[in-house]
Amino acid sequence: MGLSNIEIAQAADMRPIADVAAALGIPGDALEPYGRYKAKVALPYLDTLRERPQGKLVLMTAVSPTPAGEGKTTTTVGLGDALRRIGEHAMVCLREPALGPVFGMKGGAAGGGYAQVVPMEDINLHFTGDFSAIAVATNLLAALIDNHVHHGNALGIDVRRVTWRRVLDVNDRALRDTVIGLGGPGNGYPRESGFDIVVASEVMAIFCLATGIADLKERLGEIVIGHTRERMPVRARDLGAHGAMTAVLRDALAPNLVQTLEHTPAFVHGGPFANIAHGCNSVIATSAALRLADYVVTEAGFGADLGAEKFIDILCRSTGLRPSAAVIVATVRALKYHGGVEVEDLAGEDVAALERGIPNLERHLATVRETWGLPAVVAINHRAEDADAEVAALVAAVERAGARAIVAKHFAEGGAGAEELAREVVRLCELVPAPEPAPAPELVASPEPVASPELVASPELVASPELVASPELVASPEPVEGLRFTYPDDATLWEKMRAIATRVYGASDITASTAVRAQIRRLQDEGYGGFPVCVAKTQYSFSTDAKLRGAPSGHIVDVREVRLAAGARFVVMICGDIMTMPGLPARPAAESIDVDDAGRIVGLF
Repeated sequence: MGLSNIEIAQAADMRPIADVAAALGIPGDALEPYGRYKAKVALPYLDTLRERPQGKLVLMTAVSPTPAGEGKTTTTVGLGDALRRIGEHAMVCLREPALGPVFGMKGGAAGGGYAQVVPMEDINLHFTGDFSAIAVATNLLAALIDNHVHHGNALGIDVRRVTWRRVLDVNDRALRDTVIGLGGPGNGYPRESGFDIVVASEVMAIFCLATGIADLKERLGEIVIGHTRERMPVRARDLGAHGAMTAVLRDALAPNLVQTLEHTPAFVHGGPFANIAHGCNSVIATSAALRLADYVVTEAGFGADLGAEKFIDILCRSTGLRPSAAVIVATVRALKYHGGVEVEDLAGEDVAALERGIPNLERHLATVRETWGLPAVVAINHRAEDADAEVAALVAAVERAGARAIVAKHFAEGGAGAEELAREVVRLCELVPAPEPAPAPELVASPEPVASPELVASPELVASPELVASPELVASPEPVEGLRFTYPDDATLWEKMRAIATRVYGASDITASTAVRAQIRRLQDEGYGGFPVCVAKTQYSFSTDAKLRGAPSGHIVDVREVRLAAGARFVVMICGDIMTMPGLPARPAAESIDVDDAGRIVGLF
């Protein structure tokens, strides 16, 4: 039996982080070390890089995830190593793992095999404390809300309309819906509330989208925590909370520098999930990497329908960042699963099942190339059990679709196994002109909402013509610097949601209850219609039914709930039965994680 991921990582010959930084030209006095092998890079130093030309950005995405695994992070690391092996100056940018999936289903999220970022245990467990800081900032605001109400409620907050929730970095279904303030007047006013997981919090999104300290504080101040009885918004700045929240997050905002097993520099910073948040690592890390290296490989969470869509429509739209090429990760196992094979039977050769599952890949590929206009290559993340006939069928199918599929063996061979993929990525990137240095985005002030209590009961909302998508508006977004968005800025929130559902998910339409439609219309009328939409949806299917595999078409996407993220500057549309506080599986990964007598962590992925 071969070595486990953690055993490979623990055997790594790591370089001191100062040496890794020096290879990028980062001086020692710009580092804040966290031990010998990880460090934060100081924000003042990163500010000095703004005038440098940008490198090429490569977006890593994937087919719809399956229990069989796809290996998107592993491929990101393998490609970064391979680019360096063929002589390119490259680095990678990844999200930080959340403790929820580490202790839940995945057991780790730092790559795998011989394509990992290290120190693997540190990255998966606490790392530099960024997630703790985000949790503290979120919960500090929650405490200040209840404290304000307890001490007289000068702002007139309606406790029934407080929308701000506390967070925890562990999957805990028992905390999804709670009642707080029980035990008498000394404990405050009882009200319904709940917990989200840290990676779903608005503070996490703000943290990853902020361009610096000033932008971070401005965005935190814009957070709408609830409303008064007159339906007027109450913001974090009204409570005087944004300054202290910024202080808590100040040090965390500096990106974390680590290395791969092959010493490729890597920023690992921020970690919103793509199924319940926007799924991209921090803008600060990616922007800095583009000025430190000629090629930067970054990943977007889950499949292209979720992570890549949000990368394009939220992050690229707001920052000016532009990918030069995309890589879509697929495995033979995953596509056989989408073709109807159960996990326990995936090891056997089954070309017919593979071909039934290939439409899932084809839809993601078409979206990336035709909807968003990105050059793309398919990376077949190879496994030893893959049959030659299966691989040949997959390569042929991708070629029929007008693209290339390249077998990559980075899991077993490290960067050497992905050199052909790296050469194709370089070729694709050279088809796109180098981007001009993007100026830091100007701060956009949060609109002043207008109270509209009459909207809640207005029956006209259901049939309102503004809620019906204009085909011309949705189908013809204007390209921006070669990159096309799924919808234009001036589409309504309803039109934006419908465009994502029909153009990316293959749905025929969207639906929502009268109350949710009223809420969407209210946000539109209050001035938030210019915000992009962030869809919270199951990652396992193009539909909202996690069990519907392959490439379903013609389904209806139901918008169950809407949340305003005014500081993040997007509107969250929660679809189907997706939860912003996941639960643990029947046998959590935590049961296998332990520490031996020598103090070494074992059982972690």
